[in-house]
Amino acid sequence: MTASTRSDSLAPVRIDGWRWQPFLDQAIAALEPLTPEAYPVPTDFLEKHGTTGSKAKPVPVTTATWACSTQKLRQVRAACVEAGASASVLNFVINPSCRYDLPFFGADLVTLPNGHLLALDLQPALKEDDAHTQAVWHRLMPIFDRWKAELPDGGPIPDEAKPYFSPAFLWTRIPLGDEGDALIQAVIRPAFEEYLNLYLSLVDEAQPVDDARADLLLGGQKRYTAYRAEKDPARGMLSRFYGSEWTEAYIHDVLFDL
Repeated sequence: MTASTRSDSLAPVRIDGWRWQPFLDQAIAALEPLTPEAYPVPTDFLEKHGTTGSKAKPVPVTTATWACSTQKLRQVRAACVEAGASASVLNFVINPSCRYDLPFFGADLVTLPNGHLLALDLQPALKEDDAHTQAVWHRLMPIFDRWKAELPDGGPIPDEAKPYFSPAFLWTRIPLGDEGDALIQAVIRPAFEEYLNLYLSLVDEAQPVDDARADLLLGGQKRYTAYRAEKDPARGMLSRFYGSEWTEAYIHDVLFDL
């Protein structure tokens, strides 16, 4: 795959050997009924190539971005990284328009040399606002409870992060190898589908809010994206691959551009 094969953000992402390709393909197919339009992404961030490893045994690295928008969704984007045994990543986030009372959709699917780190959530812009959250949690918690019982716990999250995650934050660490692969297919894949399908149902049902409510939601969304940009765990990895200047621009101007 070369940069010339992708001239806009809706062009398909295809990376040889990328573990998470079926998840992105599934998400893009689920979005098709919403008639998505390309979201503006500078050419330098649509696709980036580099190397990692030693000079004697360099490992190719590819980072690609897929992004769209719809009437109710300000930005839907996928950050895709493939670096052989060093890393395989899909970070898929749906940012709703502040004109609709919707949470964010977030999926982090990460493979590193010491295992898989996997997270799914519908993340609130206003966690303490019952009008924003209760209808969502009522429908999401049964999905969470069913799949959480099938997975090892991922461990605690920092206190400062808790306002940005829901009670249905599905977070796990699983080993590499056959055991991990089986859990990804039997649990993570259907959980991803159910979380996404519920989110798209909420999008379909969402009605426009008034200006005052939109301003309140926008403030919460800005706090969320500022936190995510500041604490992005991929910063170190991407900086090793491409340098800090490109990485900071990618985080702030593409991934969390609000």
